[in-house]
Amino acid sequence: MNKDKNCVDVNQSASVSHCDNVAVPPATAPAGTTIIKVPVTLAEREISSSLVANIHFPDPVLEIKDIKKRVKIVQCRLLTPPAPTAEPTFSAGPFQLFLKGFVRKNIQYATPCPNSSGSCVSSEIKSLTVDVPFECVTTVTLDEPVQLPQVGTRTEFDFFREQKLGHGFPEKDHLLSSDLSQFHQESTQFYNELPFCELLSSSITEWDEAIDRKPLPGNAPFEEGTFQEIVEKMFLRFTIKILQKQQVRITAL
Repeated sequence: MNKDKNCVDVNQSASVSHCDNVAVPPATAPAGTTIIKVPVTLAEREISSSLVANIHFPDPVLEIKDIKKRVKIVQCRLLTPPAPTAEPTFSAGPFQLFLKGFVRKNIQYATPCPNSSGSCVSSEIKSLTVDVPFECVTTVTLDEPVQLPQVGTRTEFDFFREQKLGHGFPEKDHLLSSDLSQFHQESTQFYNELPFCELLSSSITEWDEAIDRKPLPGNAPFEEGTFQEIVEKMFLRFTIKILQKQQVRITAL
């Protein structure tokens, strides 16, 4: 009895023959004015910031061989006020743009091998990966207006109720008020489109300098030394695009 329950050999294709294709006309909207919802570019801006950080290495560093960098944006938030009326409202600002992120650095360096103090210095290659954080806020006037968020509303209402006052009051007197045992409310919520960002490009100019460099002991060449801490200064530039999904009226042909 065959114990193999697989009815198809997955390691071999069932067919490698040529496949034909034909064009299929897409379904389109009728001619005339059409409303579509698309991401609208509100602005493109180049942001610049300066960073200073101290980086400590776990091993003595003889020489830095290479540094690979990558910008990571974790927050890009356009802070807009609510719409002043219940009707859709658009505005170009100026608004505050809050930015937060990291510069990921992978540092490849040479560290001396143990007992490497002769005229020839042996070393091995290691790497250290660190995230250098940054956070800033900048004022942006948009090229295209953003749709301001509409504010939700909550309205309470009550009903009149006549109640008996109870013992100690004349029978003809009654308590005229609303009912505390009931609660009535009408609420409205708007699910607004949140502006978002895209990262287009980045540029980093950096200067790294050792602050605890010491010469190698023994008979090592006089210019050789190691360090474990550097101070880093970076000038960061990156370009972002600010967008928001909006309804746009177009003419369909």
